Amino acid sequence: QVQLVESGGGLVQAGGSLRLSCAASGRYFENYAIGWFRQAPGKEREFVASRDWSGDTTYYADSVKGRFTISRDNAKNTGYLQMSSLKPEDTAIYYCAARLWEASTSSRTYPYWGQGTQVTVSS
Repeated sequence: QVQLVESGGGLVQAGGSLRLSCAASGRYFENYAIGWFRQAPGKEREFVASRDWSGDTTYYADSVKGRFTISRDNAKNTGYLQMSSLKPEDTAIYYCAARLWEASTSSRTYPYWGQGTQVTVSS
């Protein structure tokens, strides 16, 4: 089992950057794939990015491709989401999630979730 805590959210102007962190506690973090999802007010939770346990496979939503980068540091038990060229439509609560081994774009396949961190992009 793994517990997740996100940090790094905040208020940023359009065009700016933020780096979100997802700190994991528990054993064998290196065996877990990391996913990032977001939920804007009045909208469904949507997939943002995911990276498998080995780091060899990554997926990105089309809306963030080329602007966001998912990474991980197993030595620090931490996953990251580097967000650049932010747009007002990126405003949402961002959640990290974990599942064993393979990356997935489906939130239903992730059993472990953080509490979320708010990202607000002003125009």
